[in-house]
Amino acid sequence: MEAISNDELFASLSYFYEEMMPFNKLLGLKMETLNIDSAVICFSMKEELVGNTHKRILHGGVISSVLDFMGGVIAQLHVIREMEDATGETLLNRLVQMGTIDMRVDFIRPGRGEQFTATGEMLRLGNKVAVVRSLLHNDSEALIAAATGTYMVG
Repeated sequence: MEAISNDELFASLSYFYEEMMPFNKLLGLKMETLNIDSAVICFSMKEELVGNTHKRILHGGVISSVLDFMGGVIAQLHVIREMEDATGETLLNRLVQMGTIDMRVDFIRPGRGEQFTATGEMLRLGNKVAVVRSLLHNDSEALIAAATGTYMVG
């Protein structure tokens, strides 16, 4: 099997993340940006995501899930960068072995807003483990939550 182009890879990953992962689809996650250098995930507030109906704020589990997913995506991007000459099959075999080891979430303020955006950055990438910092902002650019996650990458 030959190497896959980055454009094909990221189009396939975006489709997979948005359409083939049932929980992501339920949350309404959309890959606003996905390339070798960065990822941005967006989603809209909807009734199914509310944790406090009186205050109409995001459920903490939704926030945690989005931040965990963002951390995993950032870890995958760095593995993809390291394996740029690998065949599609080899790369896929590596990506499906990845998973979350641990994550800490700091809830900074209530999840108010109509639109939310998650971003992330690699803090450390080793042969076996990656550490990623993920952030969730609302449509007023207020920081809602931050997470530090540890991911199995090798």
